[in-house]
Amino acid sequence: MITDPTILRIGEAVQLNHGGEREAARRMFEEIWEEIGGEQGDPLQRCTLAHAMADAQDDVEQELLWDQRALTAAGLISKERIAEAGVALSVEGLYPSLHLNLSECYRKLGDLDRAREHLKQAQATIGALGDDPYGQLIRDGLKKVTELLR
Repeated sequence: MITDPTILRIGEAVQLNHGGEREAARRMFEEIWEEIGGEQGDPLQRCTLAHAMADAQDDVEQELLWDQRALTAAGLISKERIAEAGVALSVEGLYPSLHLNLSECYRKLGDLDRAREHLKQAQATIGALGDDPYGQLIRDGLKKVTELLR
């Protein structure tokens, strides 16, 4: 169970976004981003926030920027920090979704080589996910993007 209060607040902003309140979600994400110190903040919080903020963007280039921030931060997250925050997913389990999102951004921007590169990285790391609803969601996304890139 997640115990990190900032991660929980990010989850609240995610719910706003999923509820159709995209502008309110973006404002909340921006507020939290400032509070955690932006690019200098805790890598787990940065990764979580950037990954979610990307989904709240209307502009693909902004979405790509946030997805890139998430991937950069993921490389700095320790297993100990994940456990301390109460996050059930492993560090390795972050990568399939991060690469899937980057693949989709590059596809939308017409950079099909980079899209395929990130799709391959997502496929190479999918084994870190369990056979649960989240794992299935990411696997379904991989199938969809694979089809779109054919």
